[in-house]
Amino acid sequence: MTPIAPALLRPATPADLGACARIYAHYVAETVITFDEEPPPLAHWADRLARLTACGLPFLVAETAAGEVAGYAYAGPWRPRAAYRHTVEDTCYLAPGHTGRGLGGLLLGELLTRSAAAGARQMIAVISDAGTDASVALHHKHGFRTAGRLSAVGRKHGRWIDTVLMQRALGDGDDIRTATR
Repeated sequence: MTPIAPALLRPATPADLGACARIYAHYVAETVITFDEEPPPLAHWADRLARLTACGLPFLVAETAAGEVAGYAYAGPWRPRAAYRHTVEDTCYLAPGHTGRGLGGLLLGELLTRSAAAGARQMIAVISDAGTDASVALHHKHGFRTAGRLSAVGRKHGRWIDTVLMQRALGDGDDIRTATR
């Protein structure tokens, strides 16, 4: 692994959303790691940033020394029902050319910290089983455990794709087994 160049991790701003949209569009078009088949428009990104900010949830970007957005990560509500309000789902994407150097780990680590500070107790990762274990390995490294697998739940680029569900306790969520007893 090539060591990562220094990156500034900071909250996303509206000015960053074009870069986030371009990063995501690459994965939509070229991979099966997202089940979106069309890249969402910039307005979608503006809405997402506004909604997450209003909920007090983190939306982070990694900015290189040259001022380039090299990746982003955010925590969004796991499900819309009120009882799920303490559980979030993570999303993390890196620009092509910035993978494999530790930047994803930096983003995920900061996302975990900021999500716990925002009051989240559990974080869920829904990972497309695209034939590579990089995302699963990254999540394991950050304390996630495998919680299950959903078989052939997505179809993209002519193939059926499984998802791996992973989970990690945050803050007070560590007492999950005894919290209801």
